[in-house]
Amino acid sequence: MRFCYAESMTDPSFYLPLARAAEEAGYASMVVPDSICYPEHTGYPKGTGDRYPFNPDGTREFLEDKPFLEPFSLIPALGAVTERLRFVTFVLKLPVRHPVLVAKQATSTAVLTGNRLLLGVGTSPWRADYEVLGVPWQQRGRRLDEEIAIIRGLSAGGYFSYHGQIFDLPPVKIAPVPDRPIPVLIGGHADAALRRAARSGDGWLHGGGDPDQLPGLLARLAEFRRQEGTEGRPFEVHVISMDAYSVDGIRRLEDLGVTDVIVGFRWPYHTGPDTETLGGKLAQLRGYSAEVIAKVGG
Repeated sequence: MRFCYAESMTDPSFYLPLARAAEEAGYASMVVPDSICYPEHTGYPKGTGDRYPFNPDGTREFLEDKPFLEPFSLIPALGAVTERLRFVTFVLKLPVRHPVLVAKQATSTAVLTGNRLLLGVGTSPWRADYEVLGVPWQQRGRRLDEEIAIIRGLSAGGYFSYHGQIFDLPPVKIAPVPDRPIPVLIGGHADAALRRAARSGDGWLHGGGDPDQLPGLLARLAEFRRQEGTEGRPFEVHVISMDAYSVDGIRRLEDLGVTDVIVGFRWPYHTGPDTETLGGKLAQLRGYSAEVIAKVGG
């Protein structure tokens, strides 16, 4: 089992010391969330009716005025003060971006961090994200599939062209590119997302939500991998679960096929600023390391 540290929407000056401490404490990775902007007129139950699937009441007001650093800006800074810690975009709203630009950002970040980037991608649940950036809401799943193919093609080096239903790319190449493929992890709980992860992902990212649903999600993911004929290839399964906070719980998750647990130490969905101090956050991540990581042998 590997351990992934989660912290977000906090004082930007905290990130570098937290990353250093997480690496020293035995965490294997750190998740870096993505949020581009906060529209004034949107949200659930107000505005467009968009609903955030992982917050129990479906609202997105907890995001307003929260400090969100852009992932491809933050991760190289974190990589500069660490040596082994991996960084997972959790998750990058890929369909609202152009794939050539993301390929350039991702390859540069992977090079600068020595292949420590894991590109977690998914579709945004909010129409407003698409409207603000001028991207159609329709065919977002198809757009995501094509963008993954383009990013992988460009990050392999050499000239690459693509002719799909949405994107038509002439032969282009980018440099530098990393000397290993960038792992692509797929987020989302719908069957379409699980099948996409099984078919073309290097792993799956669980977004939280109702804990009773996790075993069923993992079972469907395993079935889709069997159907797609991909159950034999390396595959990471990152989950959020209260079982991650005890040694016995970790063993239960291992039995379910989980490879990585994502752990954080505060409720992320409250409105208003994060009032925890850096010292308090450091104590929490180190305390978990002593109580769980060290005893599991992660």
